[in-house]
Order: sequence, then C-alpha cells, then structure tokens
Amino acid sequence: MTDTLLPAAPQPLEKEDDGYFRKGCNPLAQTGRSKLQNQRAALNQQILKAVRMRTGAENLLKAATNQKVREQVRLELSFLNSDLQMLKEELEGLNISVGVYQSTEEAFTIPLIPLGLKETKDVDFSVVLKDFILEHYSEDSYLYEDEIADLMDLRQACRTPSRDEAGVELLLSYFIQLGFVESRFFPPTRQMGILFTWYDSLTGVPVSQQNLLLEKASILFNIGALYTQIGTRCNRQTEAGLQSTVDAFQRAAGVLNYLKETFTHTPSYDMSPAMLSVLVKMMLAQAQESTFEKICLSGIQNEFFVLVKVAQEAAKVGEVYRQLYTAMNQEPVKENIPYSWASLACVKAHHYEALAHYFTATLLIDHQLKPGSDEDHQEKCLSQLYDHMPEGMTPLATLKNIHQRQRLGKSHLCRAVTHHEESVREASLCKKLRNIEVLQEVLSAAHQRSRLKYTQLRDDYDLLSLINVPDIISKTEREVEIIPPQFSKVTVTDFFQKLGPLSVFSANKRWTPPRSIHFTAEEGDLGFTLRGHSPVQVHFLDPYCSAAVAGAKEGDYIVSIQDVDCKWLTVSEVMKLLKSFGQNDIEMKVVSLLDATSSMHSKCATYSVGMQKTYSMICLATDDDDKTDKTKKISKKLSFLSWNTNKNRQKSASTLCLPSVGVRVVGPPVKKKLPSPFSLLTSDSSLY
Repeated sequence: MTDTLLPAAPQPLEKEDDGYFRKGCNPLAQTGRSKLQNQRAALNQQILKAVRMRTGAENLLKAATNQKVREQVRLELSFLNSDLQMLKEELEGLNISVGVYQSTEEAFTIPLIPLGLKETKDVDFSVVLKDFILEHYSEDSYLYEDEIADLMDLRQACRTPSRDEAGVELLLSYFIQLGFVESRFFPPTRQMGILFTWYDSLTGVPVSQQNLLLEKASILFNIGALYTQIGTRCNRQTEAGLQSTVDAFQRAAGVLNYLKETFTHTPSYDMSPAMLSVLVKMMLAQAQESTFEKICLSGIQNEFFVLVKVAQEAAKVGEVYRQLYTAMNQEPVKENIPYSWASLACVKAHHYEALAHYFTATLLIDHQLKPGSDEDHQEKCLSQLYDHMPEGMTPLATLKNIHQRQRLGKSHLCRAVTHHEESVREASLCKKLRNIEVLQEVLSAAHQRSRLKYTQLRDDYDLLSLINVPDIISKTEREVEIIPPQFSKVTVTDFFQKLGPLSVFSANKRWTPPRSIHFTAEEGDLGFTLRGHSPVQVHFLDPYCSAAVAGAKEGDYIVSIQDVDCKWLTVSEVMKLLKSFGQNDIEMKVVSLLDATSSMHSKCATYSVGMQKTYSMICLATDDDDKTDKTKKISKKLSFLSWNTNKNRQKSASTLCLPSVGVRVVGPPVKKKLPSPFSLLTSDSSLY
C-alpha cells in the first residue's frame, strides 16, 4: 500500500460464473488508511445523531410555552452544540491526518494534504429494478438477478477502492455504469424510490436524495479524493515519484473541476461550487509545490542564473499558496474549511516566500560581476527579478557595486528571516500542525539557515542601511494545469445489455407489451421487408400477408423469433433466421413504440440534516404520498463497511406479475458498441 506509485496496468477482472466483479480493499485490514476511514464512518454516525437531537431540541424550544421547559431545553441545546463542535473538531483532525497517507520513505519534505473519501449507506437496487423490468420492459426480472447483483457488488467495492490506478478505474467503471443505469431505469418524470445517502467529507452531515445524480457526483468526488491520496503516497525522493505526484494532483484538480462545472446544484457542502473552487486551487498549489521539489531534487548549484530561476520558482509556489489562503478565508467556505488546512496554506505561503528571498540574497552576496562575465544577461535577469528596482538603484550599477549588492542581499535575508518567523509562528498556533514533526523540522531548519547567513554578514549599521526590498516576481517554466478526467480509457460493458440496444430500449421510451405473431412464409415470401440496425423493424408490410393478418404492423420492432432473442441481431441475421424455418409456422414477438415522454427532469426530494434550503433541496410536497410498498420491501442490509467477497445473490420477490412468456435468451455480442451514457450530461440533466 505504501510503495512508490508506478504506472501499473489495471488489475484483471475476476471472473465468477458468467459475470465480472472487481473487489475493493478489505476495510477490516489493519492498515492506517482503513482505520482512519473506519473512524470517519463512526464519526459520521455520531454527528448524524447529534444533529438530529439538536434539531429536535430546537423544534421543542419553538413549540414550548412553559418557561421552565424552555430554560431546560436551552441548557440541553448548549450541551448538544458543545458536543457537536467537539465531534466536528475530531473530524477535522482526521482530515489533517496527513501522515497516514504519506510515503513511508524517509523524507525531509512538508506533507501534502489528501482528501478523505465520502462515506455512504448501503443501497438495495433489487426490488426496484426488478419491478421496473417487469413493468417497463415486460421481461422476466428473474433473468436479471445476476446483473442486479453485479451492480450492487460493484457499488460495494467502490466504497473501499485500492489506492492506485486500479482503484481509480474501479470508480470510473461504476460512474460510467451509472450512466447506463440512469438511461435504462430512471425515467425523467418519476422517482424510483431508491434513496441514496452520502456523508459530507468535511462536516460529516448526511445528504439523501432519490436521484442518481447525487450518486454520480459523489463518485466523482471520491475519484478526485483518491487521486490526492495517490499523490501523497508517491515517493518524493525520486524524480519519477515527484512526476507521479504532480500528475495525480493535476488529475484530481481536473475531476473536481469537472464536478463543479457539470453538477452545479449539489446539496452537499463539500461539493458546492465555492468549495470545489477552493479544492481545485489546493490541488494545483500542491502540484506546483511538487514541481518546485522536482527542480531542487538533484541539488541547487550556487550559480547566478540557477539561483535566479529557483528564486522565481519558489516565489511562484508562495504566490499560489497565498491565493489559496485568501480563498479559504472567503465566505461561504470559511465556515466549513478545516482550520488546519488554512493554517498550513498560510505556513507554506510564508515558507516559500522566505525561500525566494533567501535564494535572491545568495545570488547577490555570493556572486560578483567579474571581467568577462555576461553583463547583459545578468543585468536582464536581475531586472526581471523585480517589478521595479529599489529607489536609487539600477540593475547594472548594483551588479558592479559590491557594497550595493551586500546591502540589497542583507535586506533580502532580513525579509527571509521575517517570513520564516511568521511561518513558524503560524504553525505553532494550530494544534494539529504542532503535532506534525517533519513540518516543524523543515521550518526550523530553513529558519536557522537564513539566520545563520544573516548573522555572518550583520554589522552595527544594518538598522540604518537596510532597505525595503520589493517582492520577487513569480515565474515558472513548468506551469501546472488541470487534466480533465479521461472516461474513454475505461472500457465498460452495460450490465443490462440483454434488455436491448440503449438507443431504443431506455427508460424515456414506452412500448406496447410484446405481441405474438404467428405466420408462415408463403412460397418463400415473408410478406414484409426489414430495416434498421439492432433491433430491426418491420417495413413495407403487405396488408394481405399472413403476418399482417396475425397483427403485425409497419414499424414494429422484432424482439424474438421462435424464442430466440433478436434485439441485438442485424437485418441480415434476422432475415437468415426467418428463412431457416422455410414453410413451417413461425412465432415472432414484436413491440410497438408509443409516444415519447417528456425529457424534462422533475425536482427531486432532498433531505439534508442541519442544512439551509437551496434550489436543489426543494422537496416535493407529495414526497410522503409517493412512497410505495417498494421502499418497504428492502432486503436485509449488509454491515456498513462489509467486504464483498461473494456476490449479493438476493432473491427478492417482485411486486409485479409477469405473463407467462417462454423466451430463450441468447447472449448479446459483447463487441456491439453501445451509446455513450455521457450524452445525458447536459445542462438540464446536471441540475438537481
């Protein structure tokens, strides 16, 4: 789990019977990360209980008229608020537990911040999907028990993904699979009765929705969080490890930015646009920091032009962390961002600004303009180091005058010491940062180095001769950028492709029940032609042929012939099958497409404890009336963090009855290209 990240091929799927199932990590394994995630799950439950008790007490306070009762309720509220604050501080402590996610290699580097995975509750798809298959597709739902179990197993595995590329591909495969599931089983005009519950990664507050978009958004958040954990796991003592760190944080920023732009009305604090903007900035800042470490990995040569480059690179890191710290202190994220994260951003801003001034002082003090030196190049570099030179100084004159160089260099050293002292002070003010030993060691060593160099050059007249030096202009040769998520790199097969091509057999289209057409081919003439791809349609129907007399119509889709599933067969394959029966009686099942339903999404009911109402949380007035017996027929849940080593073969009885239809299903060819589920990610469908 803690080895250096290497570009590994995705783990092969494990085959069980006729399906494929990927496992997640064992959450019961005694690893630091699993223990931390178990603590997070337990804290989420405690926070949920405390928030519910506080909500009940607040309602009682509003309803009570007796003064003694009101005083007692106020006292209970104060205890509940204190208890809730302690729980949230404990959750913040888990969010800053960076040591668990770092590489085990001995490293003298400042830790990076990973994101914790969002926790969720178990979801039972079996009853609802079986009923929908019977009602909407008119098929025997028991033929799809394995596929439903595969879907539930995949979701369960996604709760504990491995911390590598295989874990990312596991989450991506489930996200893409959700696109297929949404198209097949979630009509835009009705709620399906499946309640998805996810806990806020930062506050622990649960959010529940009968909407698949919350599930998809939460999976995307966990993909970004998993990338951050991969980035912090890399060995930052090697060039390959640092490159993997930069790549992981850029991909994390890309996933979180995609989440912000696609799912614009998420009801969870950690997925709000403002919070996601801050998290994207944090990922890019850590990628820029790793880029600086990569430049300094082989050592910094005490050479003029090298020091100019390193000083500006350090200034760039300080600048992005300064911008991040400013963003973390803006409303509304200020109330929910962990205090330790904001403190660490401030510490790093001061630390890298101090390094920029230290390297600038070194190039001014340790290097003199000698005969034969490239004066023009050095003058250009020094002029580009500042936005303006100090008053009374010019670049060339400063390079030639040793006293001016010493004076300007000591001023930069004084500024570096000031920033180092500020970074040490900020780290000491935060209890969580005080406990990170490697952070304290790095800050102390950098501070002592600057003080030692300044002490060697200090004289009694420094207080009068030192000048107020300008800031170093930030510049980098390796600008980090957002890497968008690459969904196409993961090949996913629709679990429910036996239902037929998604372009025709989807939740937003309605058909008549299958009709049996008994006919014969008179002298080899069927009386109709075929058209279309899979599935094929009846075309140019002779109104006097035996098929038309039996009830066939032009435009009918052929779903089976003599109990052979034809939904995935082409025109030539269906024609060959029909002609193989010769003059014998043929039984053909067809369906007719009815009017298309409206594609406009209805508002969904959302429940979020302790959260103010937003557009996405407008509940349907008839939410309680819409609950059917389906939601009550939930099978026994698994334990909260159970590890699925076996399939969830739950034989849940359907609430609908199926007419007796004997259809022999032929497995559809796997190589058929399915429509992309991402055609649903439009501006309309992305709204909650």
